[in-house]
Amino acid sequence: MAVSYKDLGLVNTRDMFKRAVSGGYAIPAFNFNNLEQLQAIITASSELKSPVILQVSKGARNYANATLLRYMAEGAVEYAKELGCAHPEIVLHLDHGDTFELCKDCVDMGFSSVMIDGSSLPYEENIALAKKVVDYAHQYDVTVEAELGVLAGVEDDVVAEESHYTKPEEVIDFSQRTGCDSLAISIGTSHGAYKFTPEQCTRDPKTGRLVPPPLAFDVLAEIEKKLPGFPIVLHGSSSVPQEYVDIINKFGGNLPNAVGIPEDQLRRASKSAVCKINIDSDSRLAYTAGVRKTLAEHPEYFDPRQYGKVARSYMIDLYKSKITDVLGSDNKLAQLD
Repeated sequence: MAVSYKDLGLVNTRDMFKRAVSGGYAIPAFNFNNLEQLQAIITASSELKSPVILQVSKGARNYANATLLRYMAEGAVEYAKELGCAHPEIVLHLDHGDTFELCKDCVDMGFSSVMIDGSSLPYEENIALAKKVVDYAHQYDVTVEAELGVLAGVEDDVVAEESHYTKPEEVIDFSQRTGCDSLAISIGTSHGAYKFTPEQCTRDPKTGRLVPPPLAFDVLAEIEKKLPGFPIVLHGSSSVPQEYVDIINKFGGNLPNAVGIPEDQLRRASKSAVCKINIDSDSRLAYTAGVRKTLAEHPEYFDPRQYGKVARSYMIDLYKSKITDVLGSDNKLAQLD
């Protein structure tokens, strides 16, 4: 028995993307796997009146259970209203769907948006797969994100040794033939907490910290020229805040040389046609920092609520800072009353 996302109070991405592209900001796409992450995302986005995309990877779906996730998303809409956000705009989005069957299952389970990632396939096969998903999803007014170009790094089941920038000359053909609603591109972002090897970076002489190579804004500008106003998505865009890495390392963790995308680069991207920015590793780091610090300082704790609430408050701070300082999506709901 299929469920429509509209019955769950969710929205698709079409309207929010249109407003974000013309308004020069980006919508946060935060991955979640459990209750604390979801509470933090909804608390931050509701208080700041920001549209938000709840992202679920294939791995998260296996971890949290597909049925529970559906009800959690429905609960998230009601929770947002309880927090004083009368007209929340919440998307439930499949991140990195790798088969037609998975995307179809998510559409049938009440997702309002799905991503089909055929970026590792040959070009024509990527088009054929994306078009198949679009043809199915659009029957139910579910929006579809496709990917062109390959991001390096590791995220759940997505692993690539090296990245290949999106070729601007392919984007018109690809978007027209697939009918996708948004396009994830590769311009130098990367999955995971180790986005770049030390060899790819320079070191800040003052702090000794790694400084990653800049994003390929020239490639982004070319893509914007070819597809004016078309919604562009950046994956692998966590900035790996060093404060969390430092806390984790201080309290028994071991994350040497973890490095992300500098927030000023993401700010610059948000002002362009990039209207969705994916953030996953930052939340994992904030969560883990909160847990490690609390348990190190309180070895007598064994109630998950004792460290869970600290982890949650770290994530709320992180999400609020992303929404206001990086993406600029605060107070951007269609109805703010």
